[in-house]
Amino acid sequence: MLAAQTQWDDVLKLARNPKLQIVISNTTEVGLDYVEESIFQHPPQSFPAKLTAFLYERFRSVGGSRAKGLIVIPTELVTDNGLKLRDAVEKLAQFNELGKLFTKWLKFHVRFCNSLVDRIVTRPTPEAQQTLQEEVGYEDELLTFTEPYHLWAIEGDDRVRQTLSFADASTPQIIIDEDINFYRERKLRVLNGTHSLTMPLGYLLGLETVADEMNHPSMSKFVELLMLTEIVPTVPDYGIPGMDKAAVAQFANDVLDRFRNPNLDHLLLNISLQETAKMQSRNVATIQRYFEQFNTVPKHIALGFAAYLLFMKAIREEKGQFFGEIAVNGGILTYPIRDDKAGYFYGDWKTVKKGVPSTVQPFVKSVLSDVTIWKTDLAVLPGFVEAVAQYLNDMLTVGVEKTLEKALA
Repeated sequence: MLAAQTQWDDVLKLARNPKLQIVISNTTEVGLDYVEESIFQHPPQSFPAKLTAFLYERFRSVGGSRAKGLIVIPTELVTDNGLKLRDAVEKLAQFNELGKLFTKWLKFHVRFCNSLVDRIVTRPTPEAQQTLQEEVGYEDELLTFTEPYHLWAIEGDDRVRQTLSFADASTPQIIIDEDINFYRERKLRVLNGTHSLTMPLGYLLGLETVADEMNHPSMSKFVELLMLTEIVPTVPDYGIPGMDKAAVAQFANDVLDRFRNPNLDHLLLNISLQETAKMQSRNVATIQRYFEQFNTVPKHIALGFAAYLLFMKAIREEKGQFFGEIAVNGGILTYPIRDDKAGYFYGDWKTVKKGVPSTVQPFVKSVLSDVTIWKTDLAVLPGFVEAVAQYLNDMLTVGVEKTLEKALA
């Protein structure tokens, strides 16, 4: 293992290795962002700049050889992550004036593959970590839990298939295809979309983890109905085996089993990070498709959305950080609202007057019609404002649990 900060010369030496064929990245999502900087720093700061310097060193050492091009596979959870990383590298090549020959080599002989990794990995509880360490006989501070399910979809052609020799008939969980959008869309809508629509409701009920949701009688029923009756039918399919409605339904049932995994400590509060952006990217298209297909309000989505609005209700601000609160076990639990739109909601929630139901619907309509957030006007969907507002008003007046039970009755 090499650390770029302290072993940059060794990293560049690796770029000159003629046997090197594949580069796989796993930074954070923002780690793929373009930053205008010199690649000749020791080392560059951003990951795209480091990669550009690495590729430029490779290009110079192999004399621009076609046979010594590389396959780059980013695994960050960003749509079209390969295209995004390529774009950043190309901009950096231009900014650093690396020349037309390098740009040509980059374009034709370095393949950036979009990819999708689907596997939940979490840290074990202290108790579980202690038990495992006693079993194996040593301490491991980096110990993690992972689920049996796993999928790695890589967008690639025959060259990619031939190079990635680890992907063969014995590894059906690794899929190499020229178009992986089906797998991305399926995961985004079914798994991620369900998380974003159920997390607020589960957390407001006083639950802590995804497994807790699946062990709660009403909540588990809500999760299943939401996913299977309102999300799954809207996921586009390609009409071919493995990419059809049956594949979407099978994936959904697999996801429900994954949610029930008692060994994964998947905290709801962690899922809440940037909840508004996630709600937009994961669920707006699902809401629109449901109305197009069924011409009626998806009531479970409406309840999930109402719970999201309530979760975003901050009761105070401290040094730019906003906090909400819920009643749990006879006490009050304060939680951080880690969302770029927390301030927006802090202001809008002030228009809702306690005990005045008539102030709820205008608030909901104002939020749903904000195209700067949703990139569309959700308030035009027939009955959606009214349904969300009714659920939100019910939660404010009779509580979250009774509202959920009423919705499931």
